[in-house]
Amino acid sequence: MSPILVRPVREQLEHDRIIRLLQTKYKRRYVAAINPGAEMNQAVGDGADAVYPDVVLMPTGRARKIAGVVEVETQESVNALEAMAQWATYGRLPLEFWLYVPAGSIDVAKRLCADNHIGVTEIWTYYVVGDQMRFTLVHRAPVEAKIAAARAVASAAASAKREGGEGRGVGGGVGQARGRADRVGGKTCRDPEGGVVRPEGTQGGEGGQAGENREGLPAAGADRETGPGRDEDARPQAALTPSQSDPSTVLTFGP
Repeated sequence: MSPILVRPVREQLEHDRIIRLLQTKYKRRYVAAINPGAEMNQAVGDGADAVYPDVVLMPTGRARKIAGVVEVETQESVNALEAMAQWATYGRLPLEFWLYVPAGSIDVAKRLCADNHIGVTEIWTYYVVGDQMRFTLVHRAPVEAKIAAARAVASAAASAKREGGEGRGVGGGVGQARGRADRVGGKTCRDPEGGVVRPEGTQGGEGGQAGENREGLPAAGADRETGPGRDEDARPQAALTPSQSDPSTVLTFGP
């Protein structure tokens, strides 16, 4: 059953009829389980990865290992969406994949398989002669070539995913290094706009603003002269400690 297509009633009846005819055709060599319409009788895979092809072929005997899958399409369902939704999935399976399409859709089916790198071992056409359905083989490829192509596609996808992860890791490392550099000594940090913001009292680099320490007092050796426009009386008075040569002498700077 197609997950994306609702067929007209007449096409759906023809689709299910072909599935039952193929069950009869393949039962000489395989145990053929069918999933006509909305039925889900035999799955391929487990859990969320389970798919339900139209016909599931298993070898005769006790073993029930799946040997191949068959998908039947009608005139409406031979399109790119159907090819990507179902054919590509069956093409990646490590087993044979038989595709049945109407006689007038063979060229479109071949082009879709080639454009989307879908591995298919056999493509058949069907058509009605009188009251009988006829099947004709129009394309065949070794199953080994199909499996090799499916593995190559899977390997390329894994490599692309791995390279993308490594690229994100390198970018994250650069960002972490920049963050560490911004935090060293508490000197600078980066704002969301990408600019640099320095904490108060640390403008200009390691020493902060010239002539001023963290408490806002004049730094040692800084120029104590008042600048233009400042009141001379507003200058702070500094008292010197008693001279070591004359302990009784105290020197002061007045205004």
